[in-house]
Amino acid sequence: MHCPFCGTQDTKVIDSRLVGDGASVRRRRECSHCRERFTTFETAELVMPRVIKTDGGREPFNEDKLRSGLLRALEKRPVSLEKMEQAVNKIKSSIRATGEREITSNFIGNLVMDNLKQIDKVAYVRFASVYRSFEDIKEFGEEIARLND
Repeated sequence: MHCPFCGTQDTKVIDSRLVGDGASVRRRRECSHCRERFTTFETAELVMPRVIKTDGGREPFNEDKLRSGLLRALEKRPVSLEKMEQAVNKIKSSIRATGEREITSNFIGNLVMDNLKQIDKVAYVRFASVYRSFEDIKEFGEEIARLND
């Protein structure tokens, strides 16, 4: 690791700690040359599968799209950002666990709905209404009735 202050390659780790549910490691380092201290974060880089859209197009998995969809569904709902981030991580883990190189956008949508159903029922119905393109109030009623089953 290069020192950000003097550029020397010789740095040593002083302290390491797990952060973010054990998803990354925080390392406190010291430069052997200038003695400055700095912090680095280390996370595993895991390749996500490509997404097959409903129109047949393919694109890389976009975590920001997943997060923004959840945020929109959870807007003005009593759900913490931490809980939403846990859902994002759970969905990503489920996607990786398939072991597939490509997955359908429908698969992702269903994972999101399953997670929202556990987190907040109103957010679930919001997401389902957009995801399934509800046309009238009857479809909302049917979805709400399914929640009670």
